[in-house]
Amino acid sequence: MSIKNLQKALGVNDDGLVGRGTLTALFKKLGAPHVRAEELALAANVHMHTYHILDNDLRLAHFIAQLAHESGNFRYMEEIASGAAYEGRKDLGNTEKGDGTRYKGRGPIQLTGRANYRKYGRALGIDFENNPQIVALPSIGMLVACKYWFDNGLNELADKDDINLITRRINGGFNGLNDRKTKLNTMKNMLGK
Repeated sequence: MSIKNLQKALGVNDDGLVGRGTLTALFKKLGAPHVRAEELALAANVHMHTYHILDNDLRLAHFIAQLAHESGNFRYMEEIASGAAYEGRKDLGNTEKGDGTRYKGRGPIQLTGRANYRKYGRALGIDFENNPQIVALPSIGMLVACKYWFDNGLNELADKDDINLITRRINGGFNGLNDRKTKLNTMKNMLGK
């Protein structure tokens, strides 16, 4: 991986090792407030390794670009909109009154819909369905994002540099595709690609 290039771009010690310091600097550079950047980095340093996101430059670049878009450059861990637009969306598992607002987007990947909260809560052993707000905690949200990325085959799509299909799997469509491409190019440039 081109971690030394990234570290030079971030102005941190270029030892070639991905760690909390490098990840904190990355999240801060992309817009996260300092405390949030540290919390995201703490979780990312563990979970990005576990879910093989740090196995190569393309995986890291695509992952960070998508999350930066979804979270407004890591400033928002909860969707700004009320979530009312998701009310009654059976494709998201929102079958009960109030599900739209209760299960609106949270975490850096903006996990949305009762079905996803149930699925990822069960997979991770945390009751997100009855406690959806905890997905907005940066460390929990990062864990969810890494699990979602892995489970949806996004590492393999990143290996193919397929931003369109990655975006579709995260967003369900192509909302914000140009911004995602810009963020991806920023990450690739920082990695020296």
